[in-house]
Amino acid sequence: MREHFDTLIQAVTWQIANRPLDETLQVWLNSHYGADSQWYRDISAACIEGVQDGWMCKHEAQGLKYGRVSKPSEATHGFSVDVVSMLDIRGPHHRHPNGEIDLIMPITPGARFDGCDAGWKVYAPDSAHYPTVSNGAAHVLYLLPEGKIEFTAQQQ
Repeated sequence: MREHFDTLIQAVTWQIANRPLDETLQVWLNSHYGADSQWYRDISAACIEGVQDGWMCKHEAQGLKYGRVSKPSEATHGFSVDVVSMLDIRGPHHRHPNGEIDLIMPITPGARFDGCDAGWKVYAPDSAHYPTVSNGAAHVLYLLPEGKIEFTAQQQ
């Protein structure tokens, strides 16, 4: 199962390596690997199975289940891969020095991540946010160029 997950991720990361993290990339990802695609259905199923099997989201803190699935490497084209499982919660504030690419996979129909439905959300370099899931539960997969993320001391 892990190998299948890695193959699915690599199918995307090789195509987006070295592209600017911006609205154009978000549109491209949603048109090629969006919520209506077979790839999306496959990665969503792989995440559900990975969480159930315990090799994904194996850490828990402050109501979040999370975990780094892959460190940045040649195989992931320089991206780290993390998955978080969230249920109606606002996560810790953080900054994306090199940007962040999120794949939103609602578990509860209608669940949203940072106000967005199922699919991709791209944050530009130097952006920051409180990652928030509302209207139910969702898995969020995020790709970080060079694995860079900075948790901040912002008050919730």
